[in-house]
Amino acid sequence: MLGKIEHLGIAVKDLKKANQTYEKLLGRKPYKSEAVESEHVMTSFFKSGKNKIELLAATHEDSAIAKYIEKRGEGIHHVAFNVKDIKAELKRLEKEGFKILNHEPKKGADNKWVAFIHPKSANGVLVELCQEIEE
Repeated sequence: MLGKIEHLGIAVKDLKKANQTYEKLLGRKPYKSEAVESEHVMTSFFKSGKNKIELLAATHEDSAIAKYIEKRGEGIHHVAFNVKDIKAELKRLEKEGFKILNHEPKKGADNKWVAFIHPKSANGVLVELCQEIEE
């Protein structure tokens, strides 16, 4: 089953400017910045209490984030949930009728295995499943 909200993903055009905005808003700097080459994005993570916010900026014009911003503009891109067993959760959700975007989890940012549920299956919201990668 889905656990707590792991983070909210926000698509931004300019990561440096967005970092400055969120530093002012939250009163702290990002605790981590990381490139995710497979997705052609650069990320920054902020903490706000027990919550996390991930800023995502495209590093290539053909990336999903670049296409998202071109179509919808900057803003909330996805909501991510913690799961204990991502493969089992993908099977359960597919059985429930959700459209799975990637059936095999892939390595994402912040030391997580990730997989996505199509927004058309979840009232227009892209849902990310996250499982901590155990070393």
